[in-house]
Amino acid sequence: MIVGMFDRWYAGLLGEKIQRPYVHLVFGARQTGKSTLLRSMLPKDALTFDLADPVVRSRLSGNPGLFMEACRSVPATHRGQMVFVDEAQMVPALFDAVQSLYDPDKTRWRFILCSSSARRLRRTGANLLPGRSFLHRLYPLTLAEHPPVAVPPWHATSPLAFPWPQGRKHENPFPAWGLEERLAFGALPGVVAAPRVDRADLLKTFVAVHLEEEVQREAWLRDWAAFVRFLQLAARESGQVLNYAALSQEAGVALTTVKSHYQLLEDMFVGIRIPAYKRSPRKNLLSTPKFLLFDLGVRNAAAGLAPSEEVVQANPGPLFEQWVGIELWKRLQYLGEGTLYYLRTRDGAEVDYIIERGETLTAIEVKWTQNPTVSDARHVLTFLNEHPDQPGQGYIVCLCDYPLQLHERVTAIPWFCL
Repeated sequence: MIVGMFDRWYAGLLGEKIQRPYVHLVFGARQTGKSTLLRSMLPKDALTFDLADPVVRSRLSGNPGLFMEACRSVPATHRGQMVFVDEAQMVPALFDAVQSLYDPDKTRWRFILCSSSARRLRRTGANLLPGRSFLHRLYPLTLAEHPPVAVPPWHATSPLAFPWPQGRKHENPFPAWGLEERLAFGALPGVVAAPRVDRADLLKTFVAVHLEEEVQREAWLRDWAAFVRFLQLAARESGQVLNYAALSQEAGVALTTVKSHYQLLEDMFVGIRIPAYKRSPRKNLLSTPKFLLFDLGVRNAAAGLAPSEEVVQANPGPLFEQWVGIELWKRLQYLGEGTLYYLRTRDGAEVDYIIERGETLTAIEVKWTQNPTVSDARHVLTFLNEHPDQPGQGYIVCLCDYPLQLHERVTAIPWFCL
């Protein structure tokens, strides 16, 4: 099955925006479908430079002027010529070349620069064309793109509604999955579209090739074995509050190295920090962020586990909590507003996720249960009561069959109503 056959939530917005006379930067992790989506939008006469091809990369690294010559070969009478550069971070000098071409004539070309890592761009001080560029991001599939199996006709208010933009119809969804499949195999487009028998191997390959080798190339690591140990431990700790000291001791690497490795995962768009909520009247709050890997299938493979429903069934609760957090985080990134937090006190009181959008607070607890009760919402209610001047609502995301009003301010919703 071809991933490009399926609908992406951001496709319509991206297709419209890349027609505007700016440079378009498209960032996202490997295998999130950036190139597939962009190539489906390019006209047949687009100039394409794939820097993942070592021959192309070597030629342009040695002489970025060749890129400018190729662009200038297009007749000046041809306006809005699309120029697509894939894996642009591999030759940072091309960003300067794009500016040299763009500034004198902002309508002759439409540059689209695609990147799966900010590490090299940051390290080399690459020119990200401020004032000239739009930044777009693409993520693994959301629940909107990748629907649940056999959803009952229940209607529930979502903690973070995520309708298709501008009334667009969802005509070609990715294959429908149940919850345990999502917790086992994640939401990378190629994995979701693949036959079931191939999914675990695809995820192992992603970790061994696309992740580990890409990291080695981008970061020029001296101790590769130590990073592999770190990655496995970080994957196993995904969803937990960061504990640099403990992981440093277990991985056998310096504390500064652990912090650098976590930053590297963020730079490659495969790591997510969830900050602690600090605007609470309580005095014993934790302030350290949580860290999540961006996809549960990748998390399972990186942790040294064979992605499968059997792995999920051994301890589903933490994976379910991570899935909800990743889903909410992706939605907030696409919507372009709001921040996702968590709250935990030193004596163990916790709210799994807090969404802050403007003055509105939404508190969310995640429970692996079919029978939620108001006691499951006690920390959510405490949090809402601590902020009486801000409108807010609480939710329990769980395995119930239909929405349940547990309290006037707390509703339990099935995961597929998220």
